[in-house]
Amino acid sequence: MMAWININGVSLEVERINAGSPPGRAPLVFLHEGLGSVAQWTSREGNWPRALCTVCERDGLVYSRRGYGRSDPIPDVRGANRHGPDYMHREALMVLPALLQTLGLQQPVLLGHSDGGTIALLHASQHPVSACVVMAPHVMVESISIEAITAAREAYLQGNLRERLRHYHDDVDSAFWQWNDVWLSPEFRAFDIRHDCRRINAPVLAIQGRQDPYGTLQQIEDIRPDHGRIERLVLDPCGHVPQRDQFQVCLDHIASFLATCP
Repeated sequence: MMAWININGVSLEVERINAGSPPGRAPLVFLHEGLGSVAQWTSREGNWPRALCTVCERDGLVYSRRGYGRSDPIPDVRGANRHGPDYMHREALMVLPALLQTLGLQQPVLLGHSDGGTIALLHASQHPVSACVVMAPHVMVESISIEAITAAREAYLQGNLRERLRHYHDDVDSAFWQWNDVWLSPEFRAFDIRHDCRRINAPVLAIQGRQDPYGTLQQIEDIRPDHGRIERLVLDPCGHVPQRDQFQVCLDHIASFLATCP
């Protein structure tokens, strides 16, 4: 069911998935990648979020961050409103808590992909969650990431990436540049949340593709909570989108992991 929610004066696109969750079972909240949106999650073959909610018997929430999908765009995204290196911290610690409170969702299971995985880890480091599942997260900046994001900029300017993304975003330039500009800025090279991850108390499942062009296996190896449980899954062959490249394996493993979580 598609709807729009006003959070801090910004209209965000949300879709709720009713999977017949038993009373008291924590819902799944899906956090998209740096170029993702509700449509990017749900239009891929098999509608992976709905498939996961069904197999886990958990209701779900999918939403597009500001500037993505059908959510409000960011005006002057390359100028006055250009993101700083703390943009994922602000999303995790300001926007997401307000969204969850508005919707009455307490201690959800966060499921994040790429930038969404980073946001999930940051949120879980300061807020109670039932579990945290991250796929291809970024806990620090690697040279391989910068190379891949530089190649994405060339594909956007010279190739067909802009046209492909138009299917998923009302303001495609807002979606692309808010992500690409900050990642390629010199200030962002110091981004590092490994210390934050040490404060996570909830169970964590970290998934990484061995052939991911945006990050090495060190990204999940360096998630080391001081007290919380951490489980890692390396997929091969698999690139940056595990839920696409290893659809069924991801479904089965996440369902098994969540079945062990209180």
